[in-house]
Amino acid sequence: MISKPTQSIFKAVALSILLLPGSQLLAQTKAEKKVEKLKAKLEKAIEALPVSEEAQKNIEKVVVGKKELPKPVKGVTVEGITEYTLDNGMKVLLLPDQTQQTITVNITYMVGSRHEGYGETGMAHLLEHMVFKGSPKHTDIPKELSDHGARPNGTTSLDRTNYFETFNATEENLRWALDLESDRMVNSFIKKEDLESEYTVVRNEFEMGENNPNSILSERIVSAAYLWHNYGNSTIGSREDLERVPVDKLKDFYKKYYQPDNAVLIVAGKFDPEETLELVNEYFGPIPRPKRTLSGTYTIEPAQDTERNIVLQRVGDVQFLGALYHVPPATHEDYASVDVISDALGYSPSGPLYKALVDTKLASQVFGYARALNEPGYSYFGAVVPKENDIHAAREAFLKAMDEAIANGFSQEEVDRAKSQTARYLEQVTRDSENFAKMLTEFIALGDWRTFFIFRDAVENVTLEDVNRVAKKYFKPSNRTVGMFIPTEEPDRVHIPEAPDVEELVKDYKGREIQEVAEVFEATPENIDSRNTTGTFANGMEYSLISKGTRGNVVSGSMTLRIGNEKSLSNIGMTDNLTASMLMRGTKNLTRQEIKDKLDGMKSSVSIGGGGNTISVGINTTKENLSEVLAIVEDVLKNPSFDQKEFSNLVTENKTGIEANMSQPMAIGSTTFRRIMSPYKKGDIRYVPTFKEQLEMLQQVTPASMKAFHEAHYGTSNATISLVGDFDQEKTLNELKERFGSWENPTKFTRVPNEYHPNPSGTEKIETPDKANALLISGINLKMKDSDPDYPAMYVANYLMGGGFLNSRIATRLRQKDGISYGAGTQFSASSIDENGQFLVYAILAPENSEKAKQGIFEEIDRVRNEGFTEEELAKAKEGLMQSRQLSRSKDDELAGKLNGYLYLDRTMNFDASFDEKLQNLTLEEVNSTFRKYVDNSKLTMVQAGDFAKKFAAPAAEEEASPAGTSGAE
Repeated sequence: MISKPTQSIFKAVALSILLLPGSQLLAQTKAEKKVEKLKAKLEKAIEALPVSEEAQKNIEKVVVGKKELPKPVKGVTVEGITEYTLDNGMKVLLLPDQTQQTITVNITYMVGSRHEGYGETGMAHLLEHMVFKGSPKHTDIPKELSDHGARPNGTTSLDRTNYFETFNATEENLRWALDLESDRMVNSFIKKEDLESEYTVVRNEFEMGENNPNSILSERIVSAAYLWHNYGNSTIGSREDLERVPVDKLKDFYKKYYQPDNAVLIVAGKFDPEETLELVNEYFGPIPRPKRTLSGTYTIEPAQDTERNIVLQRVGDVQFLGALYHVPPATHEDYASVDVISDALGYSPSGPLYKALVDTKLASQVFGYARALNEPGYSYFGAVVPKENDIHAAREAFLKAMDEAIANGFSQEEVDRAKSQTARYLEQVTRDSENFAKMLTEFIALGDWRTFFIFRDAVENVTLEDVNRVAKKYFKPSNRTVGMFIPTEEPDRVHIPEAPDVEELVKDYKGREIQEVAEVFEATPENIDSRNTTGTFANGMEYSLISKGTRGNVVSGSMTLRIGNEKSLSNIGMTDNLTASMLMRGTKNLTRQEIKDKLDGMKSSVSIGGGGNTISVGINTTKENLSEVLAIVEDVLKNPSFDQKEFSNLVTENKTGIEANMSQPMAIGSTTFRRIMSPYKKGDIRYVPTFKEQLEMLQQVTPASMKAFHEAHYGTSNATISLVGDFDQEKTLNELKERFGSWENPTKFTRVPNEYHPNPSGTEKIETPDKANALLISGINLKMKDSDPDYPAMYVANYLMGGGFLNSRIATRLRQKDGISYGAGTQFSASSIDENGQFLVYAILAPENSEKAKQGIFEEIDRVRNEGFTEEELAKAKEGLMQSRQLSRSKDDELAGKLNGYLYLDRTMNFDASFDEKLQNLTLEEVNSTFRKYVDNSKLTMVQAGDFAKKFAAPAAEEEASPAGTSGAE
């Protein structure tokens, strides 16, 4: 008689045999019937055997383990995006784009701060941080992200959390990313010790927001507007909750929401859809569907019955206004009109708020936007008011402008302008599959990804009647939060509708036809050079053109004007910068508004800025609109009007910006550091002015001085331009020649060198009262060019020291280990022409942790100098940097910028190929010896800016008084 344990084992083994195909059970059998008979006998024998409950579970495991995973179920396809559903409930969206050289993996979990319970504020965001701390198969996620050259991040909002990585399009990278996201979906460590160190990092991020008065004002207004709903809580949460959340609570939150049936995975870029779907199923399919059932949130904010008011008083140099209106959820039929109203009210330079406040000098800036949320959300409007202005007069004009615009109704022109702005933005996003994949996260959070297209179509179909009806329905004083509470005898309440059935909303939506991809472009240095057409016009201007197929027929452009010389640029104050800033604010042929309308109508954008020797122009357009965009660029460069009203507004805008920086530790610290490291005399174009000097320089500029500067300096004799994308090369070349090929520089251009200056060692400490965050910045000036033999080794050393994503020496020490900084790392640069480079270290942190960070930086530098980096670090750095460089070359806008610069330097992409080879051939000894040669704590210039007197000294004393073995905190 067989014992019960033996019977159980036999039964399990027999069942596993039954699951094998006949060819495996009886190899080379000639009669399939014999196999079937044997199986039948085994089944009867198994059924006759008694078996324990525990053994039965083991048998089930054997059976299940041999089953094939169910295939994903294909759903709808809309405009190139196809939806699939795995057996465990997870949704998968595939967005193939063969024009890219990258893949973006983006996973969205339907959990945000809206889902947090009592005492759990900030938990969704804190969990986002913790998921980067590792899982069983991926113990050092930051290091892996850097090793694969990825561009990653995680973000948390009110309705969702997402994680994404963009990387070079290889199967190995794709497998790694899917394995990473599937493993940390359900297996993240969530350790107590990691939580303790991350408390300070998240608190540091919290304090960064506390430094910005406008950010805090917005937070207070939203909080006052929502009495009960969690939308009234900031996503980062309460500092007290963050510091007290038990790790078990965090684990419960994680296990509840981080499950396949609560997630949507997007894969976008260059991949094979069929093979990728199989990979997704391979990695995510085995995760079981959870047994728990998620219940929806049910709190509904009651109708607001009167205008609410608050006053915020903190240290600062600029005043702010804000106003909030409750509006329907983003899937409601009225929301598209709400979005148009929000844009129209805050539109610059022709919206009601701009005219009422900026044109009258009551404010320097205005803005407006609507939050697209799953449940009833809000529209928000703000204004920046100079310190010397009467805030009460500005507030009166602010509210009056909105009330009168609603009462009088909007014009067709205002509605069309707002619609055009939204259409341009959405169109530009959809042209880039990486950005599109990320944006879809926000619409997934609404209930279904197809709500993106429904919103886009709804905005296009909004009528003037819709806008004015919706405006009068929701944008009422009784539905507004501004500041102080004001009672009224006749409250006028607005009841906000709930979200409709999204499934019903999207079920019949088909979407639009998508364009076929013209070609696949390999972004290798060799291929780029072979496709690149370069040349010089008669006036000396150089061009670089790469015509290729792109998604949406996109064209990216980069142009640089080189003007003046050291003598002609001396003692000009801010005239050069403001002249560049005025170019897009109107020409002799077009007003600022007309320029914006034309570009918005073409879903194109042009940016111009700069100063000193160079003026930079950025272009983003499409093949069919390139010619007209180039005409606009020519017009703004050659024919600026320097309109007095626009100039006055620009001065006010700059003035308030400078004044806002005068109490900010980040701005104060970085400006002080630059002044020390670049010690040019006042009047020199390279001089770094103080904030007070900037205000003085600002007042000295006039439209006449800018006009004179433009006439004396602007031209394209020494200009360069690069275009990359889908365009007719011959036609475009002729057009560039006609528009720019004969425009001469009136003043001879001679490049102003950036000379090497030995920096003084030591530390400067600056007090910034009542600021919760501080900046530590330290560096060394290096006598080096990017073509020097030591440059590749220093390039890699910087990456290892602080240039990687969270896993560098500095970031690992200050953020991962010590948990005292949200942002810490190093930067390294070297001129392509002058022997002038710089290595710097920075950390953003609470003032009381500044000395600890300083000590940590010194110790990490000494550790590398004494022990060096490791072979493993070097190998991973090479791999990560090579992938990162390839990723950069595959981005058309980045490639255009590089080729534009290379024209002036007389370089081809062979320089990149040569550098890549040097990077690959670097030895550990070369990297370590180069770091020791240039980086030494005794040579560092350090600046610390923060509230050290009030925020640092007392807590430090308490920590020192704590007995050994105890914590200084209660």
